[in-house]
Amino acid sequence: MGTTVHAGRRTADLDGQDVVVFVIGMRINRLRSPRQWLPVFRAMPLMLAELGRPELGLLHARTYWSGRTFMLLQYWRSWDLLQAYASAGDAEHLPAWRAFNQQARRGGDAAGIFHETYLVGPGRAESVYVSMPDHGLAAATRSAPVPPRRQRAAERMRGVDA
Repeated sequence: MGTTVHAGRRTADLDGQDVVVFVIGMRINRLRSPRQWLPVFRAMPLMLAELGRPELGLLHARTYWSGRTFMLLQYWRSWDLLQAYASAGDAEHLPAWRAFNQQARRGGDAAGIFHETYLVGPGRAESVYVSMPDHGLAAATRSAPVPPRRQRAAERMRGVDA
């Protein structure tokens, strides 16, 4: 994500392409059991380092923290690339997922995990950024000035032409 603040109103330009929005995270349920939740916590930076390879399909990611919950908001080039990474035997994700499931089967509820997946695209997503650096969907794709006939959210969602 850049730090250059763009003057005026901008929107994400999907350029006719779908983008997968993937939300993944963990919640620490038992703070005093770090031996159980720390491996889950440490797995994500390893995956993010690996996902720096553009061919894997991750376009942009941002980490958020609130209380006991850590969340990663990711933007992917396609559902197929996200699924390929999730199931690749030579990548960091699958061993981490298996380890978490083994821990959970042994009654290890010190950490919980979650994910949500959304497919967005032209006419199915809208965004506006005012006096902001590229952020979120615009950082994953590209940002563009809001055209005069797309000033309102409903117009951007419908794809009213400029």
